[in-house]
Amino acid sequence: MTSVKKIVVLKGDYIGPEIMTAGLTILDTVTRGTTFAYELIDVPFGGDGIDRAGDPLPQSTIDIAKQADAVLLSAIGGPKWDNALRRPEQGLLEIRSKLNLFANIRPTKIMSAQIDRSPLKPEYVKNTDFVIVRELTSGAYFGKPRKLEANQAIDTMYYSEKEVVRIMHQGFKMAQRRNKHVTIVDKSNVLATSKFWRKIATQIGKIYPDVLIDYYYIDAMTMAILSKPATFDVVITPNLFGDILSDEAAQITGSIGQIPSMSVGESGPNLYEPIHGSAPDIAGQGIANPISMVNTVAMMLTESFDEKKIADKITAAVNYIIENHYVTPDMGGTMTTDEVTQKMVDYIKNHE
Repeated sequence: MTSVKKIVVLKGDYIGPEIMTAGLTILDTVTRGTTFAYELIDVPFGGDGIDRAGDPLPQSTIDIAKQADAVLLSAIGGPKWDNALRRPEQGLLEIRSKLNLFANIRPTKIMSAQIDRSPLKPEYVKNTDFVIVRELTSGAYFGKPRKLEANQAIDTMYYSEKEVVRIMHQGFKMAQRRNKHVTIVDKSNVLATSKFWRKIATQIGKIYPDVLIDYYYIDAMTMAILSKPATFDVVITPNLFGDILSDEAAQITGSIGQIPSMSVGESGPNLYEPIHGSAPDIAGQGIANPISMVNTVAMMLTESFDEKKIADKITAAVNYIIENHYVTPDMGGTMTTDEVTQKMVDYIKNHE
């Protein structure tokens, strides 16, 4: 008997619900007639959590998410909750901690149809296919003490050996499944945490002799990722640096509205989300790019449910709309969110 997979849905804020609807529409279309059975569980989170339950991360949401097979999240936050006692973004940091999601995986892959949309020269961007493995639950975003006062402010960047070791293994194992090349990003010429980071990276690297390792300081990497993106395979980076690099990398595709991500832990469900924000400036206009959410659904099917054949149908539909320029204004097109989604639905149905 086929088990029913439980997918927790965190529908998001502003354009979040719009693109979530698109993603779930594609999920429904591509799984019809297959043996993949699932249940969607809608729970409050982010700004929606504040509105529905008075908190960006209610305890009930945590409890339900821990029992799920996967968590699907759309974009959260926005000016509506600027004066909230607890902002939506606090819920995002906390759910990563509560689910022990220590690694964020963000792919950057350029398809042939995307080359002309990239801000980089074609000869630079061609064959780009790398993954950023970002440590997610430690570093500058979580270190203590942390305080803001009238005449001073303090943030603490902290890493334990366990935290660095586990993110290194995550990245090296991924490299073994890909092109066997790891790039370590740090600032070890200045920061003690980075010296620690590099020392452990060197030790862990010896466990994976088939993987080539190189090292970049963060400032040099911000240049290299734009000047020679096709030379990278798996990039392992601390939390703060990874936050910056992954958004920079997304621009190589020509639109941040295309990139999915996955957050993983040692046990429990993975969390899947687009990397972009909630875009309050275009919310309600029907022009939000649904591709990132659709790609996020494909990533979820592959990584959490081992349904790569189903996911490949989604990828083919995404390639089709990009190649034929059936895209939203951020990618130079004129179509609405619903129109783009319908083009993908039609493609999937016509290629069953």
